[in-house]
Amino acid sequence: MREALNTGLIDFLKASPTPFHATASLALRLEAAGYQRLDERDSWATVPGGRYYVTRNDSSIIAIKLGKQAPLLSGIRMVGAHTDSPCLRVKPQPELQRQGFLQLGVEVYGGALLAPWFDRDLSLAGRVTFRRDGKVESQLIDFKLPIAVIPNLAIHLNRTANEGWQINPQNELPPILAQVAGDERIDFRALLTEQLAREHELNADVVLDYELSFYDTQDAALIGINRDFIAGARLDNLLSCYAGLQALLAADSDETCVLVCNDHEEVGSCSACGADGPMLEQTLQRLLPEGDTYVRTIQRSLMVSADNAHGVHPNYADRHDGNHGPKLNAGPVIKVNNNQRYATNSETAGFFRHLCMAEEVPVQSFVVRSDMGCGSTIGPITASHLGVRTVDIGLPTFAMHSIRELCGSHDLAHLVKVLTAFYRSRELP
Repeated sequence: MREALNTGLIDFLKASPTPFHATASLALRLEAAGYQRLDERDSWATVPGGRYYVTRNDSSIIAIKLGKQAPLLSGIRMVGAHTDSPCLRVKPQPELQRQGFLQLGVEVYGGALLAPWFDRDLSLAGRVTFRRDGKVESQLIDFKLPIAVIPNLAIHLNRTANEGWQINPQNELPPILAQVAGDERIDFRALLTEQLAREHELNADVVLDYELSFYDTQDAALIGINRDFIAGARLDNLLSCYAGLQALLAADSDETCVLVCNDHEEVGSCSACGADGPMLEQTLQRLLPEGDTYVRTIQRSLMVSADNAHGVHPNYADRHDGNHGPKLNAGPVIKVNNNQRYATNSETAGFFRHLCMAEEVPVQSFVVRSDMGCGSTIGPITASHLGVRTVDIGLPTFAMHSIRELCGSHDLAHLVKVLTAFYRSRELP
């Protein structure tokens, strides 16, 4: 099981270079398992025991397995994650031609570690909006091939590079795509028109706009002498999206189960399809009776917010509280913050720990050092919007927000096992 899950995760990461592609990949897997797509613009006719999914902005997705009994009786089991990762996004008018090179201007999306982006073989993917035969359409594209690079400056010209280097995103991050001669000018939108024709056989009249991200073309891989680790891009947080999907597909209970994977977590979740928007609440309201019954159902429900945790790094162990240093391959982590950066409380943490004990899954705890700031997740945001009890958990990870992150190769199976047990649980606290 462990090897199959790890291989499946690696395949999923390769197919999901952007939140748009991740959502499409999740949708394909759901449809293969018998889930039906619901369009938010249509009326819904759902039935007990039915399996459905809905997307918004092509970058967020909610999957619903309706129980055979009314959710009011036992609540809803929800798992939440996010589809986006820090990256470099192409600007609207990106063409830069300097010193005979074609470069593209980029904007940093989220809290990215910038140094690892240098000297990597980069490709480009995302969503393109265009006009064809007088109509506006959109399509996902993925160049797949390494078409760009951000070369480092040689140390001979930057002697203090190893003493601390303040990277200027405006000047130092535009990737190089080509060498151009003389006064030759390259139209980036024309390149996108060519890619649409090459990848989808679409003859666009004109590219109107786009949302495109650079990504590392190196595939994720099992590494280490004993293959103890998975190295790859976007583990934060496609790892949790994939684990939630596998658990949902394995859940054969009669309970109502939901998987929500939101976009825009890395930039605050405040969007129409982010956790700080109305997508999940509106979806649940359409599936449940309004008013008193809706509130009672939510109060019987539970959300597991799954987002990666900071594993204790052997070279930087002092960055952790001495009693709360999660280790790779030692199981999922319950994340606690009394200032509500995480939504965990003693009851929700206790229930998750109970599930881990029952499934013989190791479990750990994380609290940030008292003299350091704490990040956050979709957990507190979803809890405050729905009023649903929530526990924040995640798998230990190194190099979070780097272009290539690292997690334990045993931990994915641990997480899938306990999330499956959660979806199957007959009683919630």
